[in-house]
Amino acid sequence: MWPRASGEAVYSVAHRGMSSSNSFYSARRTAVEPGSSYRQREPALVEYGLRLVLGKGAIVNEQRREFLWRAIAEQAGSPGQASWAEAVCRTCVDNLDGIDAAAMTLRVSPRAQDMLGSSSEWAGRLDEQQYTLGEGPGVQAFRDGIPTLVSDLRHAEERWPGFADAAQEIGAAAVFAFPLRVGGIKLGTVTLYRRRPGALAASTLTDAALLADLIMFALLEQAEFSKNAGEEWIRTVGSYQDVNIATGVLSAKLGVSLDDAFVRLRAHAFQQGRPILDLAREVLAQRIDVGEFND
Repeated sequence: MWPRASGEAVYSVAHRGMSSSNSFYSARRTAVEPGSSYRQREPALVEYGLRLVLGKGAIVNEQRREFLWRAIAEQAGSPGQASWAEAVCRTCVDNLDGIDAAAMTLRVSPRAQDMLGSSSEWAGRLDEQQYTLGEGPGVQAFRDGIPTLVSDLRHAEERWPGFADAAQEIGAAAVFAFPLRVGGIKLGTVTLYRRRPGALAASTLTDAALLADLIMFALLEQAEFSKNAGEEWIRTVGSYQDVNIATGVLSAKLGVSLDDAFVRLRAHAFQQGRPILDLAREVLAQRIDVGEFND
C-alpha cells in the first residue's frame, strides 16, 4: 500500500539523514536528556533548524516559539495523520498574516509523494497542480532545501510556465514554500498560498519558517515513536494512492519502468489540461486505452 510505503520511505530518509548529520546529532545530544519529552527538547533543535533556513543571524523569540508550539501541539490526532495535518495547516493560516491557505506534503522523490492535508480544498487543488506538472515552489523548496518565496506569480511564468499559469487561473497570486528539513533530513514541504501579490513581512517570514521547523520535529518524533512501537507511521489512505496504482498498471501493461510510466501519465495529464489524479482514475476504471500512453 502506498501510505505504508510512503511512511517507511520517508522514515528511511530521516534515519539516514540523522545518522549522517553530525551537526544534527550534536544539537540533539545537547537538547535531549534521557526521558525528556519533545516539548522539553524542542527549543534547541528548532533553533538549529531555523538558522539553517533563515541564516545564522536568525533570532527566535522564545515566547512566540512557545505560542506557536502550543498551537501545533493542541491539534487532535497524531503527526502524520490527515486530520492532524489539516488542523495544522489551518493553524498556519490563522497565525500567519496575509496567508489564505496552506498545504502539507511529504516528499521522497518526484513520484513518491503524498499530500498529508490542506487548510482548504483550494489549497489542495494548488498543491495537486505542482504534483501534476512536476514544477512549482514546493518542488523547488524540497529540492534545494531552502524556502522558495514567490511574491508575484506573474513574474514566475518563465521559471514555472505550467504551474504559474495554472495557479493564477485557480486564483493564487503568491506562493511561499518551506522545506520540512533539518540538516540532511528532508521530509517534505509546507506551502502557503495567498490570493493577492506581495512579499511576506519579516515577522511573518520568521513565524512561517518556525512553524515549518516545529512541524518537522513533530513528524520526526512521531516517526521515531511509531518505529519503536512497531506501528505504521501513516495509517490513512494517501491522497495520490490512485496515481501510484495507475502507474503500476501502466508499467505492467506497457512493459516500462515505474518512473517511465509516471512520466507518461504526467505528460498526458498536462497535454489534456487535467489533474493527474483524475487521469489515473480513468486508467483504473478502464475508461481510457492504455495504448494512448505509447505515444
